[in-house]
Amino acid sequence: MLKANIAVFVSGGGTNLQALIDAQQRGEIHSGEIKVVVSSQRDAYALTRAANAGIPGVAVPKKELGSQEAFEAELLKVLDEYDIDLIVLAGFLSILSKDFTDRYPKRIINVHPALIPSFCGKGYYGLKVHEEALKYGVKVSGATVHYANEVPDGGQIIYQKAVDVLPDDTPEVLQRRIMEQCEWVLLPKAAEFVCSEIVKEKQA
Repeated sequence: MLKANIAVFVSGGGTNLQALIDAQQRGEIHSGEIKVVVSSQRDAYALTRAANAGIPGVAVPKKELGSQEAFEAELLKVLDEYDIDLIVLAGFLSILSKDFTDRYPKRIINVHPALIPSFCGKGYYGLKVHEEALKYGVKVSGATVHYANEVPDGGQIIYQKAVDVLPDDTPEVLQRRIMEQCEWVLLPKAAEFVCSEIVKEKQA
């Protein structure tokens, strides 16, 4: 069966990567297959998760490569080596340039832990997103999966899912609820959707 080749880009613990691996093992992602996990940090636990699942992991540390150009050239080398069709940004904290994202139009997806256009853009990642949401007093928050372009959180939305914000929520509690109920549901669903589109194109 024809499948799209997926690369998952990570920077940290890899909880969203795990959700993708689990969804693939359950057969929810059947139009694509994770071929490689690429981390911007050598010591990211996500690389251990990849190894445990028998998926190749590659560290491409931006700091060691010295420039955006060298970093992206190294990323492109890995993508070419594994013949990648779709890039999934799963907690990847490096911004990609227009030159890079233009090579993969509608082939890079990102998950953001808020309902875009709220609490998004440069600097909005991790707990800061949830701290700002609570400071603002929103009654619902959630997650968004969107196509990635050179603007942080700027691409077209694919899926969104909301959860209620509860009166005694802390940023950590809200973060966990959004991860479990939104991010881990939407990201595999979006990966399958885009992979199915890629497979249709390949078969055409």
